[in-house]
Amino acid sequence: MKYAQIDGIDKPVARLLQGGIMFGDDRDDNFRLLDACFESGFTAYDSAHSYGAGSSETTFGDWMADRGIRDQVVILTKCAHPENGIADRVRPEYIRRDLQESLERLQTDHIELYLLHRDSRKYPVGEIVDVLHEFKEKGQIGVFGGSNWLADRVQAANEYAAANGKTPFTVSSPQFSVAEMIKEPWEGCTSVSGVQGEADRAWYDENEISLFTWSSLAGGFMTGKFTRDNLDTFTKYMDTNPIGAYAYESNFQRLDRVIELAADKGLSPSQISVAYVLSNNPRYHAIVANWEIEQIPDNAAAADLHLSAAEIAWLELKTEEKPA
Repeated sequence: MKYAQIDGIDKPVARLLQGGIMFGDDRDDNFRLLDACFESGFTAYDSAHSYGAGSSETTFGDWMADRGIRDQVVILTKCAHPENGIADRVRPEYIRRDLQESLERLQTDHIELYLLHRDSRKYPVGEIVDVLHEFKEKGQIGVFGGSNWLADRVQAANEYAAANGKTPFTVSSPQFSVAEMIKEPWEGCTSVSGVQGEADRAWYDENEISLFTWSSLAGGFMTGKFTRDNLDTFTKYMDTNPIGAYAYESNFQRLDRVIELAADKGLSPSQISVAYVLSNNPRYHAIVANWEIEQIPDNAAAADLHLSAAEIAWLELKTEEKPA
């Protein structure tokens, strides 16, 4: 596992994060999965106030307390997602409420990475920066930023912060994968994948913003489980959702190249896909969802791989000749 140092967080941050959206009802099964992740170097974990109506954060909190490892773990959680019939919760009053509830569920007094799960472009960034700066000054959060925020809104937030002596956004969490998001898998999602995301990626890189990218395997599309001929065989929501977002010919061409490169290197398509994200920039992190213990070693090993710029360009369909 590779780790990075992020200003404002007093411990190394794993380049791979285990997602927390897949927990089931069995506490022991959840703990066994998290134990196996931790033993493989996954010391950073992604959750959200809205996941499982709070059960995801509660599971993480119970596990950390039971194992006595809070000081070894980095938590990323998110606030201000539509909930309880309220579509727009990107407001200080909801952010305050979500943070307090998240701290209680996680059984901690601070959260290392705190992100706004959605954006509301009709709401001014100033009051949002103010409340997040307040939390940081109190020591309740380490660093903060936006999940599914476009770079121009992050820029606006940081310009406000600079002009008013407040803490800027230093992290962001868009979708990023070899596959380009053609349609939103959920309303309000943003992506920096493909040509459409190049300008935002360039801005983040220039301004040294760390990215915590979600759906690095494009909802499983980049594992190779989906083919041009089997799409109509999937019926479960977690399968049909990524089909609508990613299953298009341009992405099948990218997947063909991932499979070919994986075969050349004796790796899996998943490992190449995760390595693609991490190889783009040392400040990029990938959130992955190990649903089964058996998946963990494969994903963990991907953190130690590196793809060349030529290989990345070939996977992105920018060049025709495969690098030697």
